[in-house]
Amino acid sequence: MRTDRTFTMLKPDSVEKGHIGAILEKINAAGFKIVAMKLTQMTVDDAKEFYAIHKERPFFGELVEYMTRGPIVAAILEKDNAVEDFRTLIGATNPEEAAEGTIRKLYAASIGENAVHGSDSDENAAIEGAFHFAGRDTF
Repeated sequence: MRTDRTFTMLKPDSVEKGHIGAILEKINAAGFKIVAMKLTQMTVDDAKEFYAIHKERPFFGELVEYMTRGPIVAAILEKDNAVEDFRTLIGATNPEEAAEGTIRKLYAASIGENAVHGSDSDENAAIEGAFHFAGRDTF
């Protein structure tokens, strides 16, 4: 099932470093429409639930700690081919391997602090968006 929506989070490092505006500008310039957005902070339970797929991985504890250390910006984006196009815009998880001009190449400090989350499938985009937004919060 292909949809025209994806989910993103500007992670705590992006918020801490004041990159919200610059990242949102790149998102807008790439043709995405923001249909839901909020500044929020994940609780430990939120982060454990959101990242449950990684619970058996050795970095899970660090991931939960990182994602709860400060506010995030959660957003649902709309555009034709949203998931794939957004994954291209954000670049590889490792900023050293990310293409020039991508969000992670510009704003990520490391694999662990990689500035932004982007859904990896249409199904996950719907699940992740619903995790952060009630239906009435999406336009």
